[in-house]
Amino acid sequence: MAVVAVMAITANHAAAQNLQSAKNNSRMHKDLLARQSRIQDQIKLEEAQKYASQLYEEEEPEPDIYTEGWESDRVNPYKNANVPQTKVIDVRGFHMPIKGNYITSPYGYRPAFRRTHKGVDMRSAVGDTVYAAFTGKVRLTKFERGGYGFYVILRHDNGLETVYGHLTRFLVQPNQFVKAGQPIALSGNTGRSTGPHLHFETRFMGYAINPAAIIDFANRTTHTDTYTFNKSNYTESRSYAPSRRYAAVRSTSNSSSASYSKSSKGHKYDSKTRKRSAQRSTYKVRKGDNLGKIAARNGTTVAQLKKMNGIKGDKVQSGKVLRVK
Repeated sequence: MAVVAVMAITANHAAAQNLQSAKNNSRMHKDLLARQSRIQDQIKLEEAQKYASQLYEEEEPEPDIYTEGWESDRVNPYKNANVPQTKVIDVRGFHMPIKGNYITSPYGYRPAFRRTHKGVDMRSAVGDTVYAAFTGKVRLTKFERGGYGFYVILRHDNGLETVYGHLTRFLVQPNQFVKAGQPIALSGNTGRSTGPHLHFETRFMGYAINPAAIIDFANRTTHTDTYTFNKSNYTESRSYAPSRRYAAVRSTSNSSSASYSKSSKGHKYDSKTRKRSAQRSTYKVRKGDNLGKIAARNGTTVAQLKKMNGIKGDKVQSGKVLRVK
């Protein structure tokens, strides 16, 4: 009986040990799974953060273009820079800075003010959205009472800087990364301005390039995928319109005979004189034309066209003959 009692006690003790061991193992197993779950979550978080940082690095332009003159509060921070004679600039990915395409005042010298208008003025209303022309970073947001008013300067990964003036409100901050087509401001009538419009400039290392050398405003795109900056001709515009190509061919043929007849009298025609003699003074409106396209094709502005032809609205009738010079 004693032996049986001992065996029963031993059996019960063993069962108790086995039951207690199972509980401990189950608890340890759950703890281990919980720790593994936390480790896996941490690994996923770290991988996600690393992936996100790589994406940001791929989108962000090379940092070396954001060094020279970056802290300057001037429109031209390249006063003492060694600017190359020529530079090929990638202008793909362009976005119009404003929805319209009417140039109310072109780039060039202003005799009345005895200064050069270093950009183009584009028609807009107060509060119209202004967009980044290229991808880049905001270098400056500032107010200038006697000039640009509220203005934004962006530095782009293609090496250009663009200036947006006479604004009424900023939508970005300095050092902010922006993509082409992203809203950056609202247009206005601040600073030295006679009416609501957007003043738009394209610059390379301080040189104010004629925007019409890069942009085909009538068709809201760039002339070509690249623009070659040259210190000798950066103020000149470009046009690939059929009427301009025809005028160039006609100019070559006409000027050769004119030059010959004049040279026999001891006179010479320079290239500018030939171009002026070849330019027509009237234009017949074709189907699909608008004032913006006609102005761009004939080297004038919408405002000048309206003034010369007594046009009050923005529409023009097909077949109508307009004065363009």
